[in-house]
Amino acid sequence: MRLCNVFFVGCLSLVSLASHAETLNGLYQVLEPVSSQSPQERDQATQRAVQTLVIRLTGDAKAADGPGLAAIRKDPQQIISQYGYDAGPPESLQVDFDPVSADRALRDAGLSIWGSNRPSILGWWLNDSTEGSSLVGDGQSVAQALRRAAQHRGLPLRLPLGDLEEQVVATAPNLESADATPLRAASERYGADALLAVHARQEGSQWQAKWRLWLGDKSDQGTVQGADTGAVADAVMLAVSQKLAPRFAVKPGVSTEQLLEVQGMTLERYAALGRLLEPFGGQPLRVDGSRILYRVHGSADQLRTQLSLAKLQEVPAGESPVVVEGAQPDAAPEPQAQLRFSW
Repeated sequence: MRLCNVFFVGCLSLVSLASHAETLNGLYQVLEPVSSQSPQERDQATQRAVQTLVIRLTGDAKAADGPGLAAIRKDPQQIISQYGYDAGPPESLQVDFDPVSADRALRDAGLSIWGSNRPSILGWWLNDSTEGSSLVGDGQSVAQALRRAAQHRGLPLRLPLGDLEEQVVATAPNLESADATPLRAASERYGADALLAVHARQEGSQWQAKWRLWLGDKSDQGTVQGADTGAVADAVMLAVSQKLAPRFAVKPGVSTEQLLEVQGMTLERYAALGRLLEPFGGQPLRVDGSRILYRVHGSADQLRTQLSLAKLQEVPAGESPVVVEGAQPDAAPEPQAQLRFSW
């Protein structure tokens, strides 16, 4: 089967496939706390919302202040579809940005864009306060502060149940250790892409937190501080987003065009693959049974990281390409893919 099957692939967009990566809802909706609904407060909160959105989409804390977005800073309304107030708590200005206009502004400024398909993160968060030490479980009230911070920074965060068995594992030494083995074993039932370990301590009127992030075979770490749990959570999520974004964000006009072959395709996998390749402008060129050939734009490392979210395995370069059963010997030679993966 050749290009005629591309239409068939497109018709499968309604088919869902359970995968770890998540399409983040509300990526273009920003909530910024306000102390009043005065015009001055609204304008200040709108400027903060623009900065928050730019960091969400680029992972670059300085991008919003660059010359390429000067016109947006002067008139943010050109990328805003609507705004209103959310009662909270805390009371916030809710700004809904227009995805098409916002993405166009970032591309025109030459900035990289991280799409809405993002790695799910399982957060192991241990708080040490004057009231004692506790693991933040999914059902606890303090979990809302962590979820709010993750949403604010554009990260799909999951939290463990926090049962007795997990509390035994989520100790301060394990959370601060470079060896993620104990946490990986306890995390298997949650099926997340990345692990985030945070040990936060209250010191006087401030909170200090050490964090470690594991995604695939790469890890990052850092320290942050904040006035309270919400502030330190936001600082952690900001740091994590800045570490993850460069692995996935695609810069317009700079990315390399490549041919990508994926083997082991099934009916359910076509839609999932299309979503994964959306940030890379994936265009299906040819379908042969369980094999599909895509034209994509992006670096090899970015593609490897993105495809690892769906647990695809790279086919070693030395292995022979798949021979399609029933292929005509006199058919035009197929373009050779630079990258080959298999489910």
